[in-house]
Amino acid sequence: MAKEMTAVRYVYGIAAALLLGGSAYSMTGGELAGMQAQNAARPVPVQGAPESFADLAARLQPAVVNISTRQQVEVQRRQNQDPFDQFFRRFGVPNPRGQEQGQNQGEEPVTRETGSLGSGFVISPDGYIVTNNHLIESRDGQGGTVDEVYVTFPDRTEYEARIVGRDPDSDLAVLKIEGANLPYVNWGDSDGVRVGDWIIAIGNPYGLGGTVTAGIVSALHRGITGFGAYDRYIQTDASINMGNSGGPMFDMAGNVIGINSALISPTGASVGIGLAIPAEAAIPVINSLRRGEAPERGYLGVSLQPLSEDIADALGLPKERGELVRSVVDGQAADTAGLQQGDVILAIDGTPVTPDNTVSYLIANTPVGETVPLTIIRNGDRRTVQVTVNQRPSREELAAQLGVGNDDEGGMAGEDETPADGGDALGMTLQPLSDQIRQALRLEDDLEGVIISRVDPNSDAARRGLQRGEVILRVNRQDVRSVSDVDAAVAAAREAGRDSVLILVQRGRQPARYVGIELES
Repeated sequence: MAKEMTAVRYVYGIAAALLLGGSAYSMTGGELAGMQAQNAARPVPVQGAPESFADLAARLQPAVVNISTRQQVEVQRRQNQDPFDQFFRRFGVPNPRGQEQGQNQGEEPVTRETGSLGSGFVISPDGYIVTNNHLIESRDGQGGTVDEVYVTFPDRTEYEARIVGRDPDSDLAVLKIEGANLPYVNWGDSDGVRVGDWIIAIGNPYGLGGTVTAGIVSALHRGITGFGAYDRYIQTDASINMGNSGGPMFDMAGNVIGINSALISPTGASVGIGLAIPAEAAIPVINSLRRGEAPERGYLGVSLQPLSEDIADALGLPKERGELVRSVVDGQAADTAGLQQGDVILAIDGTPVTPDNTVSYLIANTPVGETVPLTIIRNGDRRTVQVTVNQRPSREELAAQLGVGNDDEGGMAGEDETPADGGDALGMTLQPLSDQIRQALRLEDDLEGVIISRVDPNSDAARRGLQRGEVILRVNRQDVRSVSDVDAAVAAAREAGRDSVLILVQRGRQPARYVGIELES
């Protein structure tokens, strides 16, 4: 062991000599004046590199609680599941542990107790607590809540809590316990957080009780689903595991800058990618729930697609600068303002639309009833549309508006018909959309377009995921009613010097989507 330590000191000694030598070289003119490497040695501020987190953790832990829930869930048990039942029936003797089993047919409903474990934190001395909605959501799949919620403090004091309010969209919930002069914590400013800042997380991983982990902010505005107003997390390498959900993420001043909510892992255990809801997004929701109100968030009434590279190329626009309107909901704000399918939204009230600032995020944080300008591109022309933002409907209302019908495409009708010429430049064989095909694919009677009857497996269309049975509705924002319409749109794109086209396709009764396709030579 002594030899190992000597070797380590020797290596450190060499490293120090090299570092000093490099500094001397720089000072003697090895680098141009004013030029310095980004990672050049600099004094390390004490605040940025704490010697210990112990004092901070001791101050904050009393306000972080464990959340446990209980619920009776009905399950199905098959008749004669008792392992002794067959034995008794073999000898014609009633089973004393199941006298009524022979009287019931099919499945007999039984209940079992289920629950969850997680974390939360107190935000007021009179007992308001913040946690994640998924911890207190019902396990029966009906969208309700659990039967009982219990809160346990680090000193093992336990309270039964009532649910004040919850918001599935943001995955936040507010609980209330009856208490006074309780330890609590304050919110911080997540807008001021920078990548590389130290943070600590306190929670209840795997039901172990109060656990403190430390790390840095790995990324900001991290999206994991690609859509939604709350897909904008703080990423950290601090250990976040199952049970940390609902617990606080603190900055070095001891203020809550996030609510730990998810992790990315191939195993289910921490691999250093934990995600927290930023305080900036959580505070308005929590304040509304405490008042007994539904959170207010803006809504346009559009289905959107990011401007991926293939779509951007087809439109002749920079990628990841804007979002494409895939569909417009009748009667909602976008429809009233005149937005159309195929429009590209570039900015909202002067703020550019980017992967960090999505349309969903910007609109959700716009006051309901406010009129804002949207900068869009339509048919290659830039224009401004004034939109008065609506209140976002409930999940049930959204499902009714944007619900997807039966995805079963059925069999291809008319397979004995010879497909019409056309589509070669797209790597597909196309066919007119007849009533027979509409019926076989269970499409709307008034749907117009051309059907894809074959996709060349070596084509760009195949690489983009297009499949036989999908319907092409538009090519380069032009409606198509026949294969000749497709040919004309492709010819126009070639004449304009384009190497790709933008097509709008629909599969069954799913929402239509845009795809950029390279033209075959």
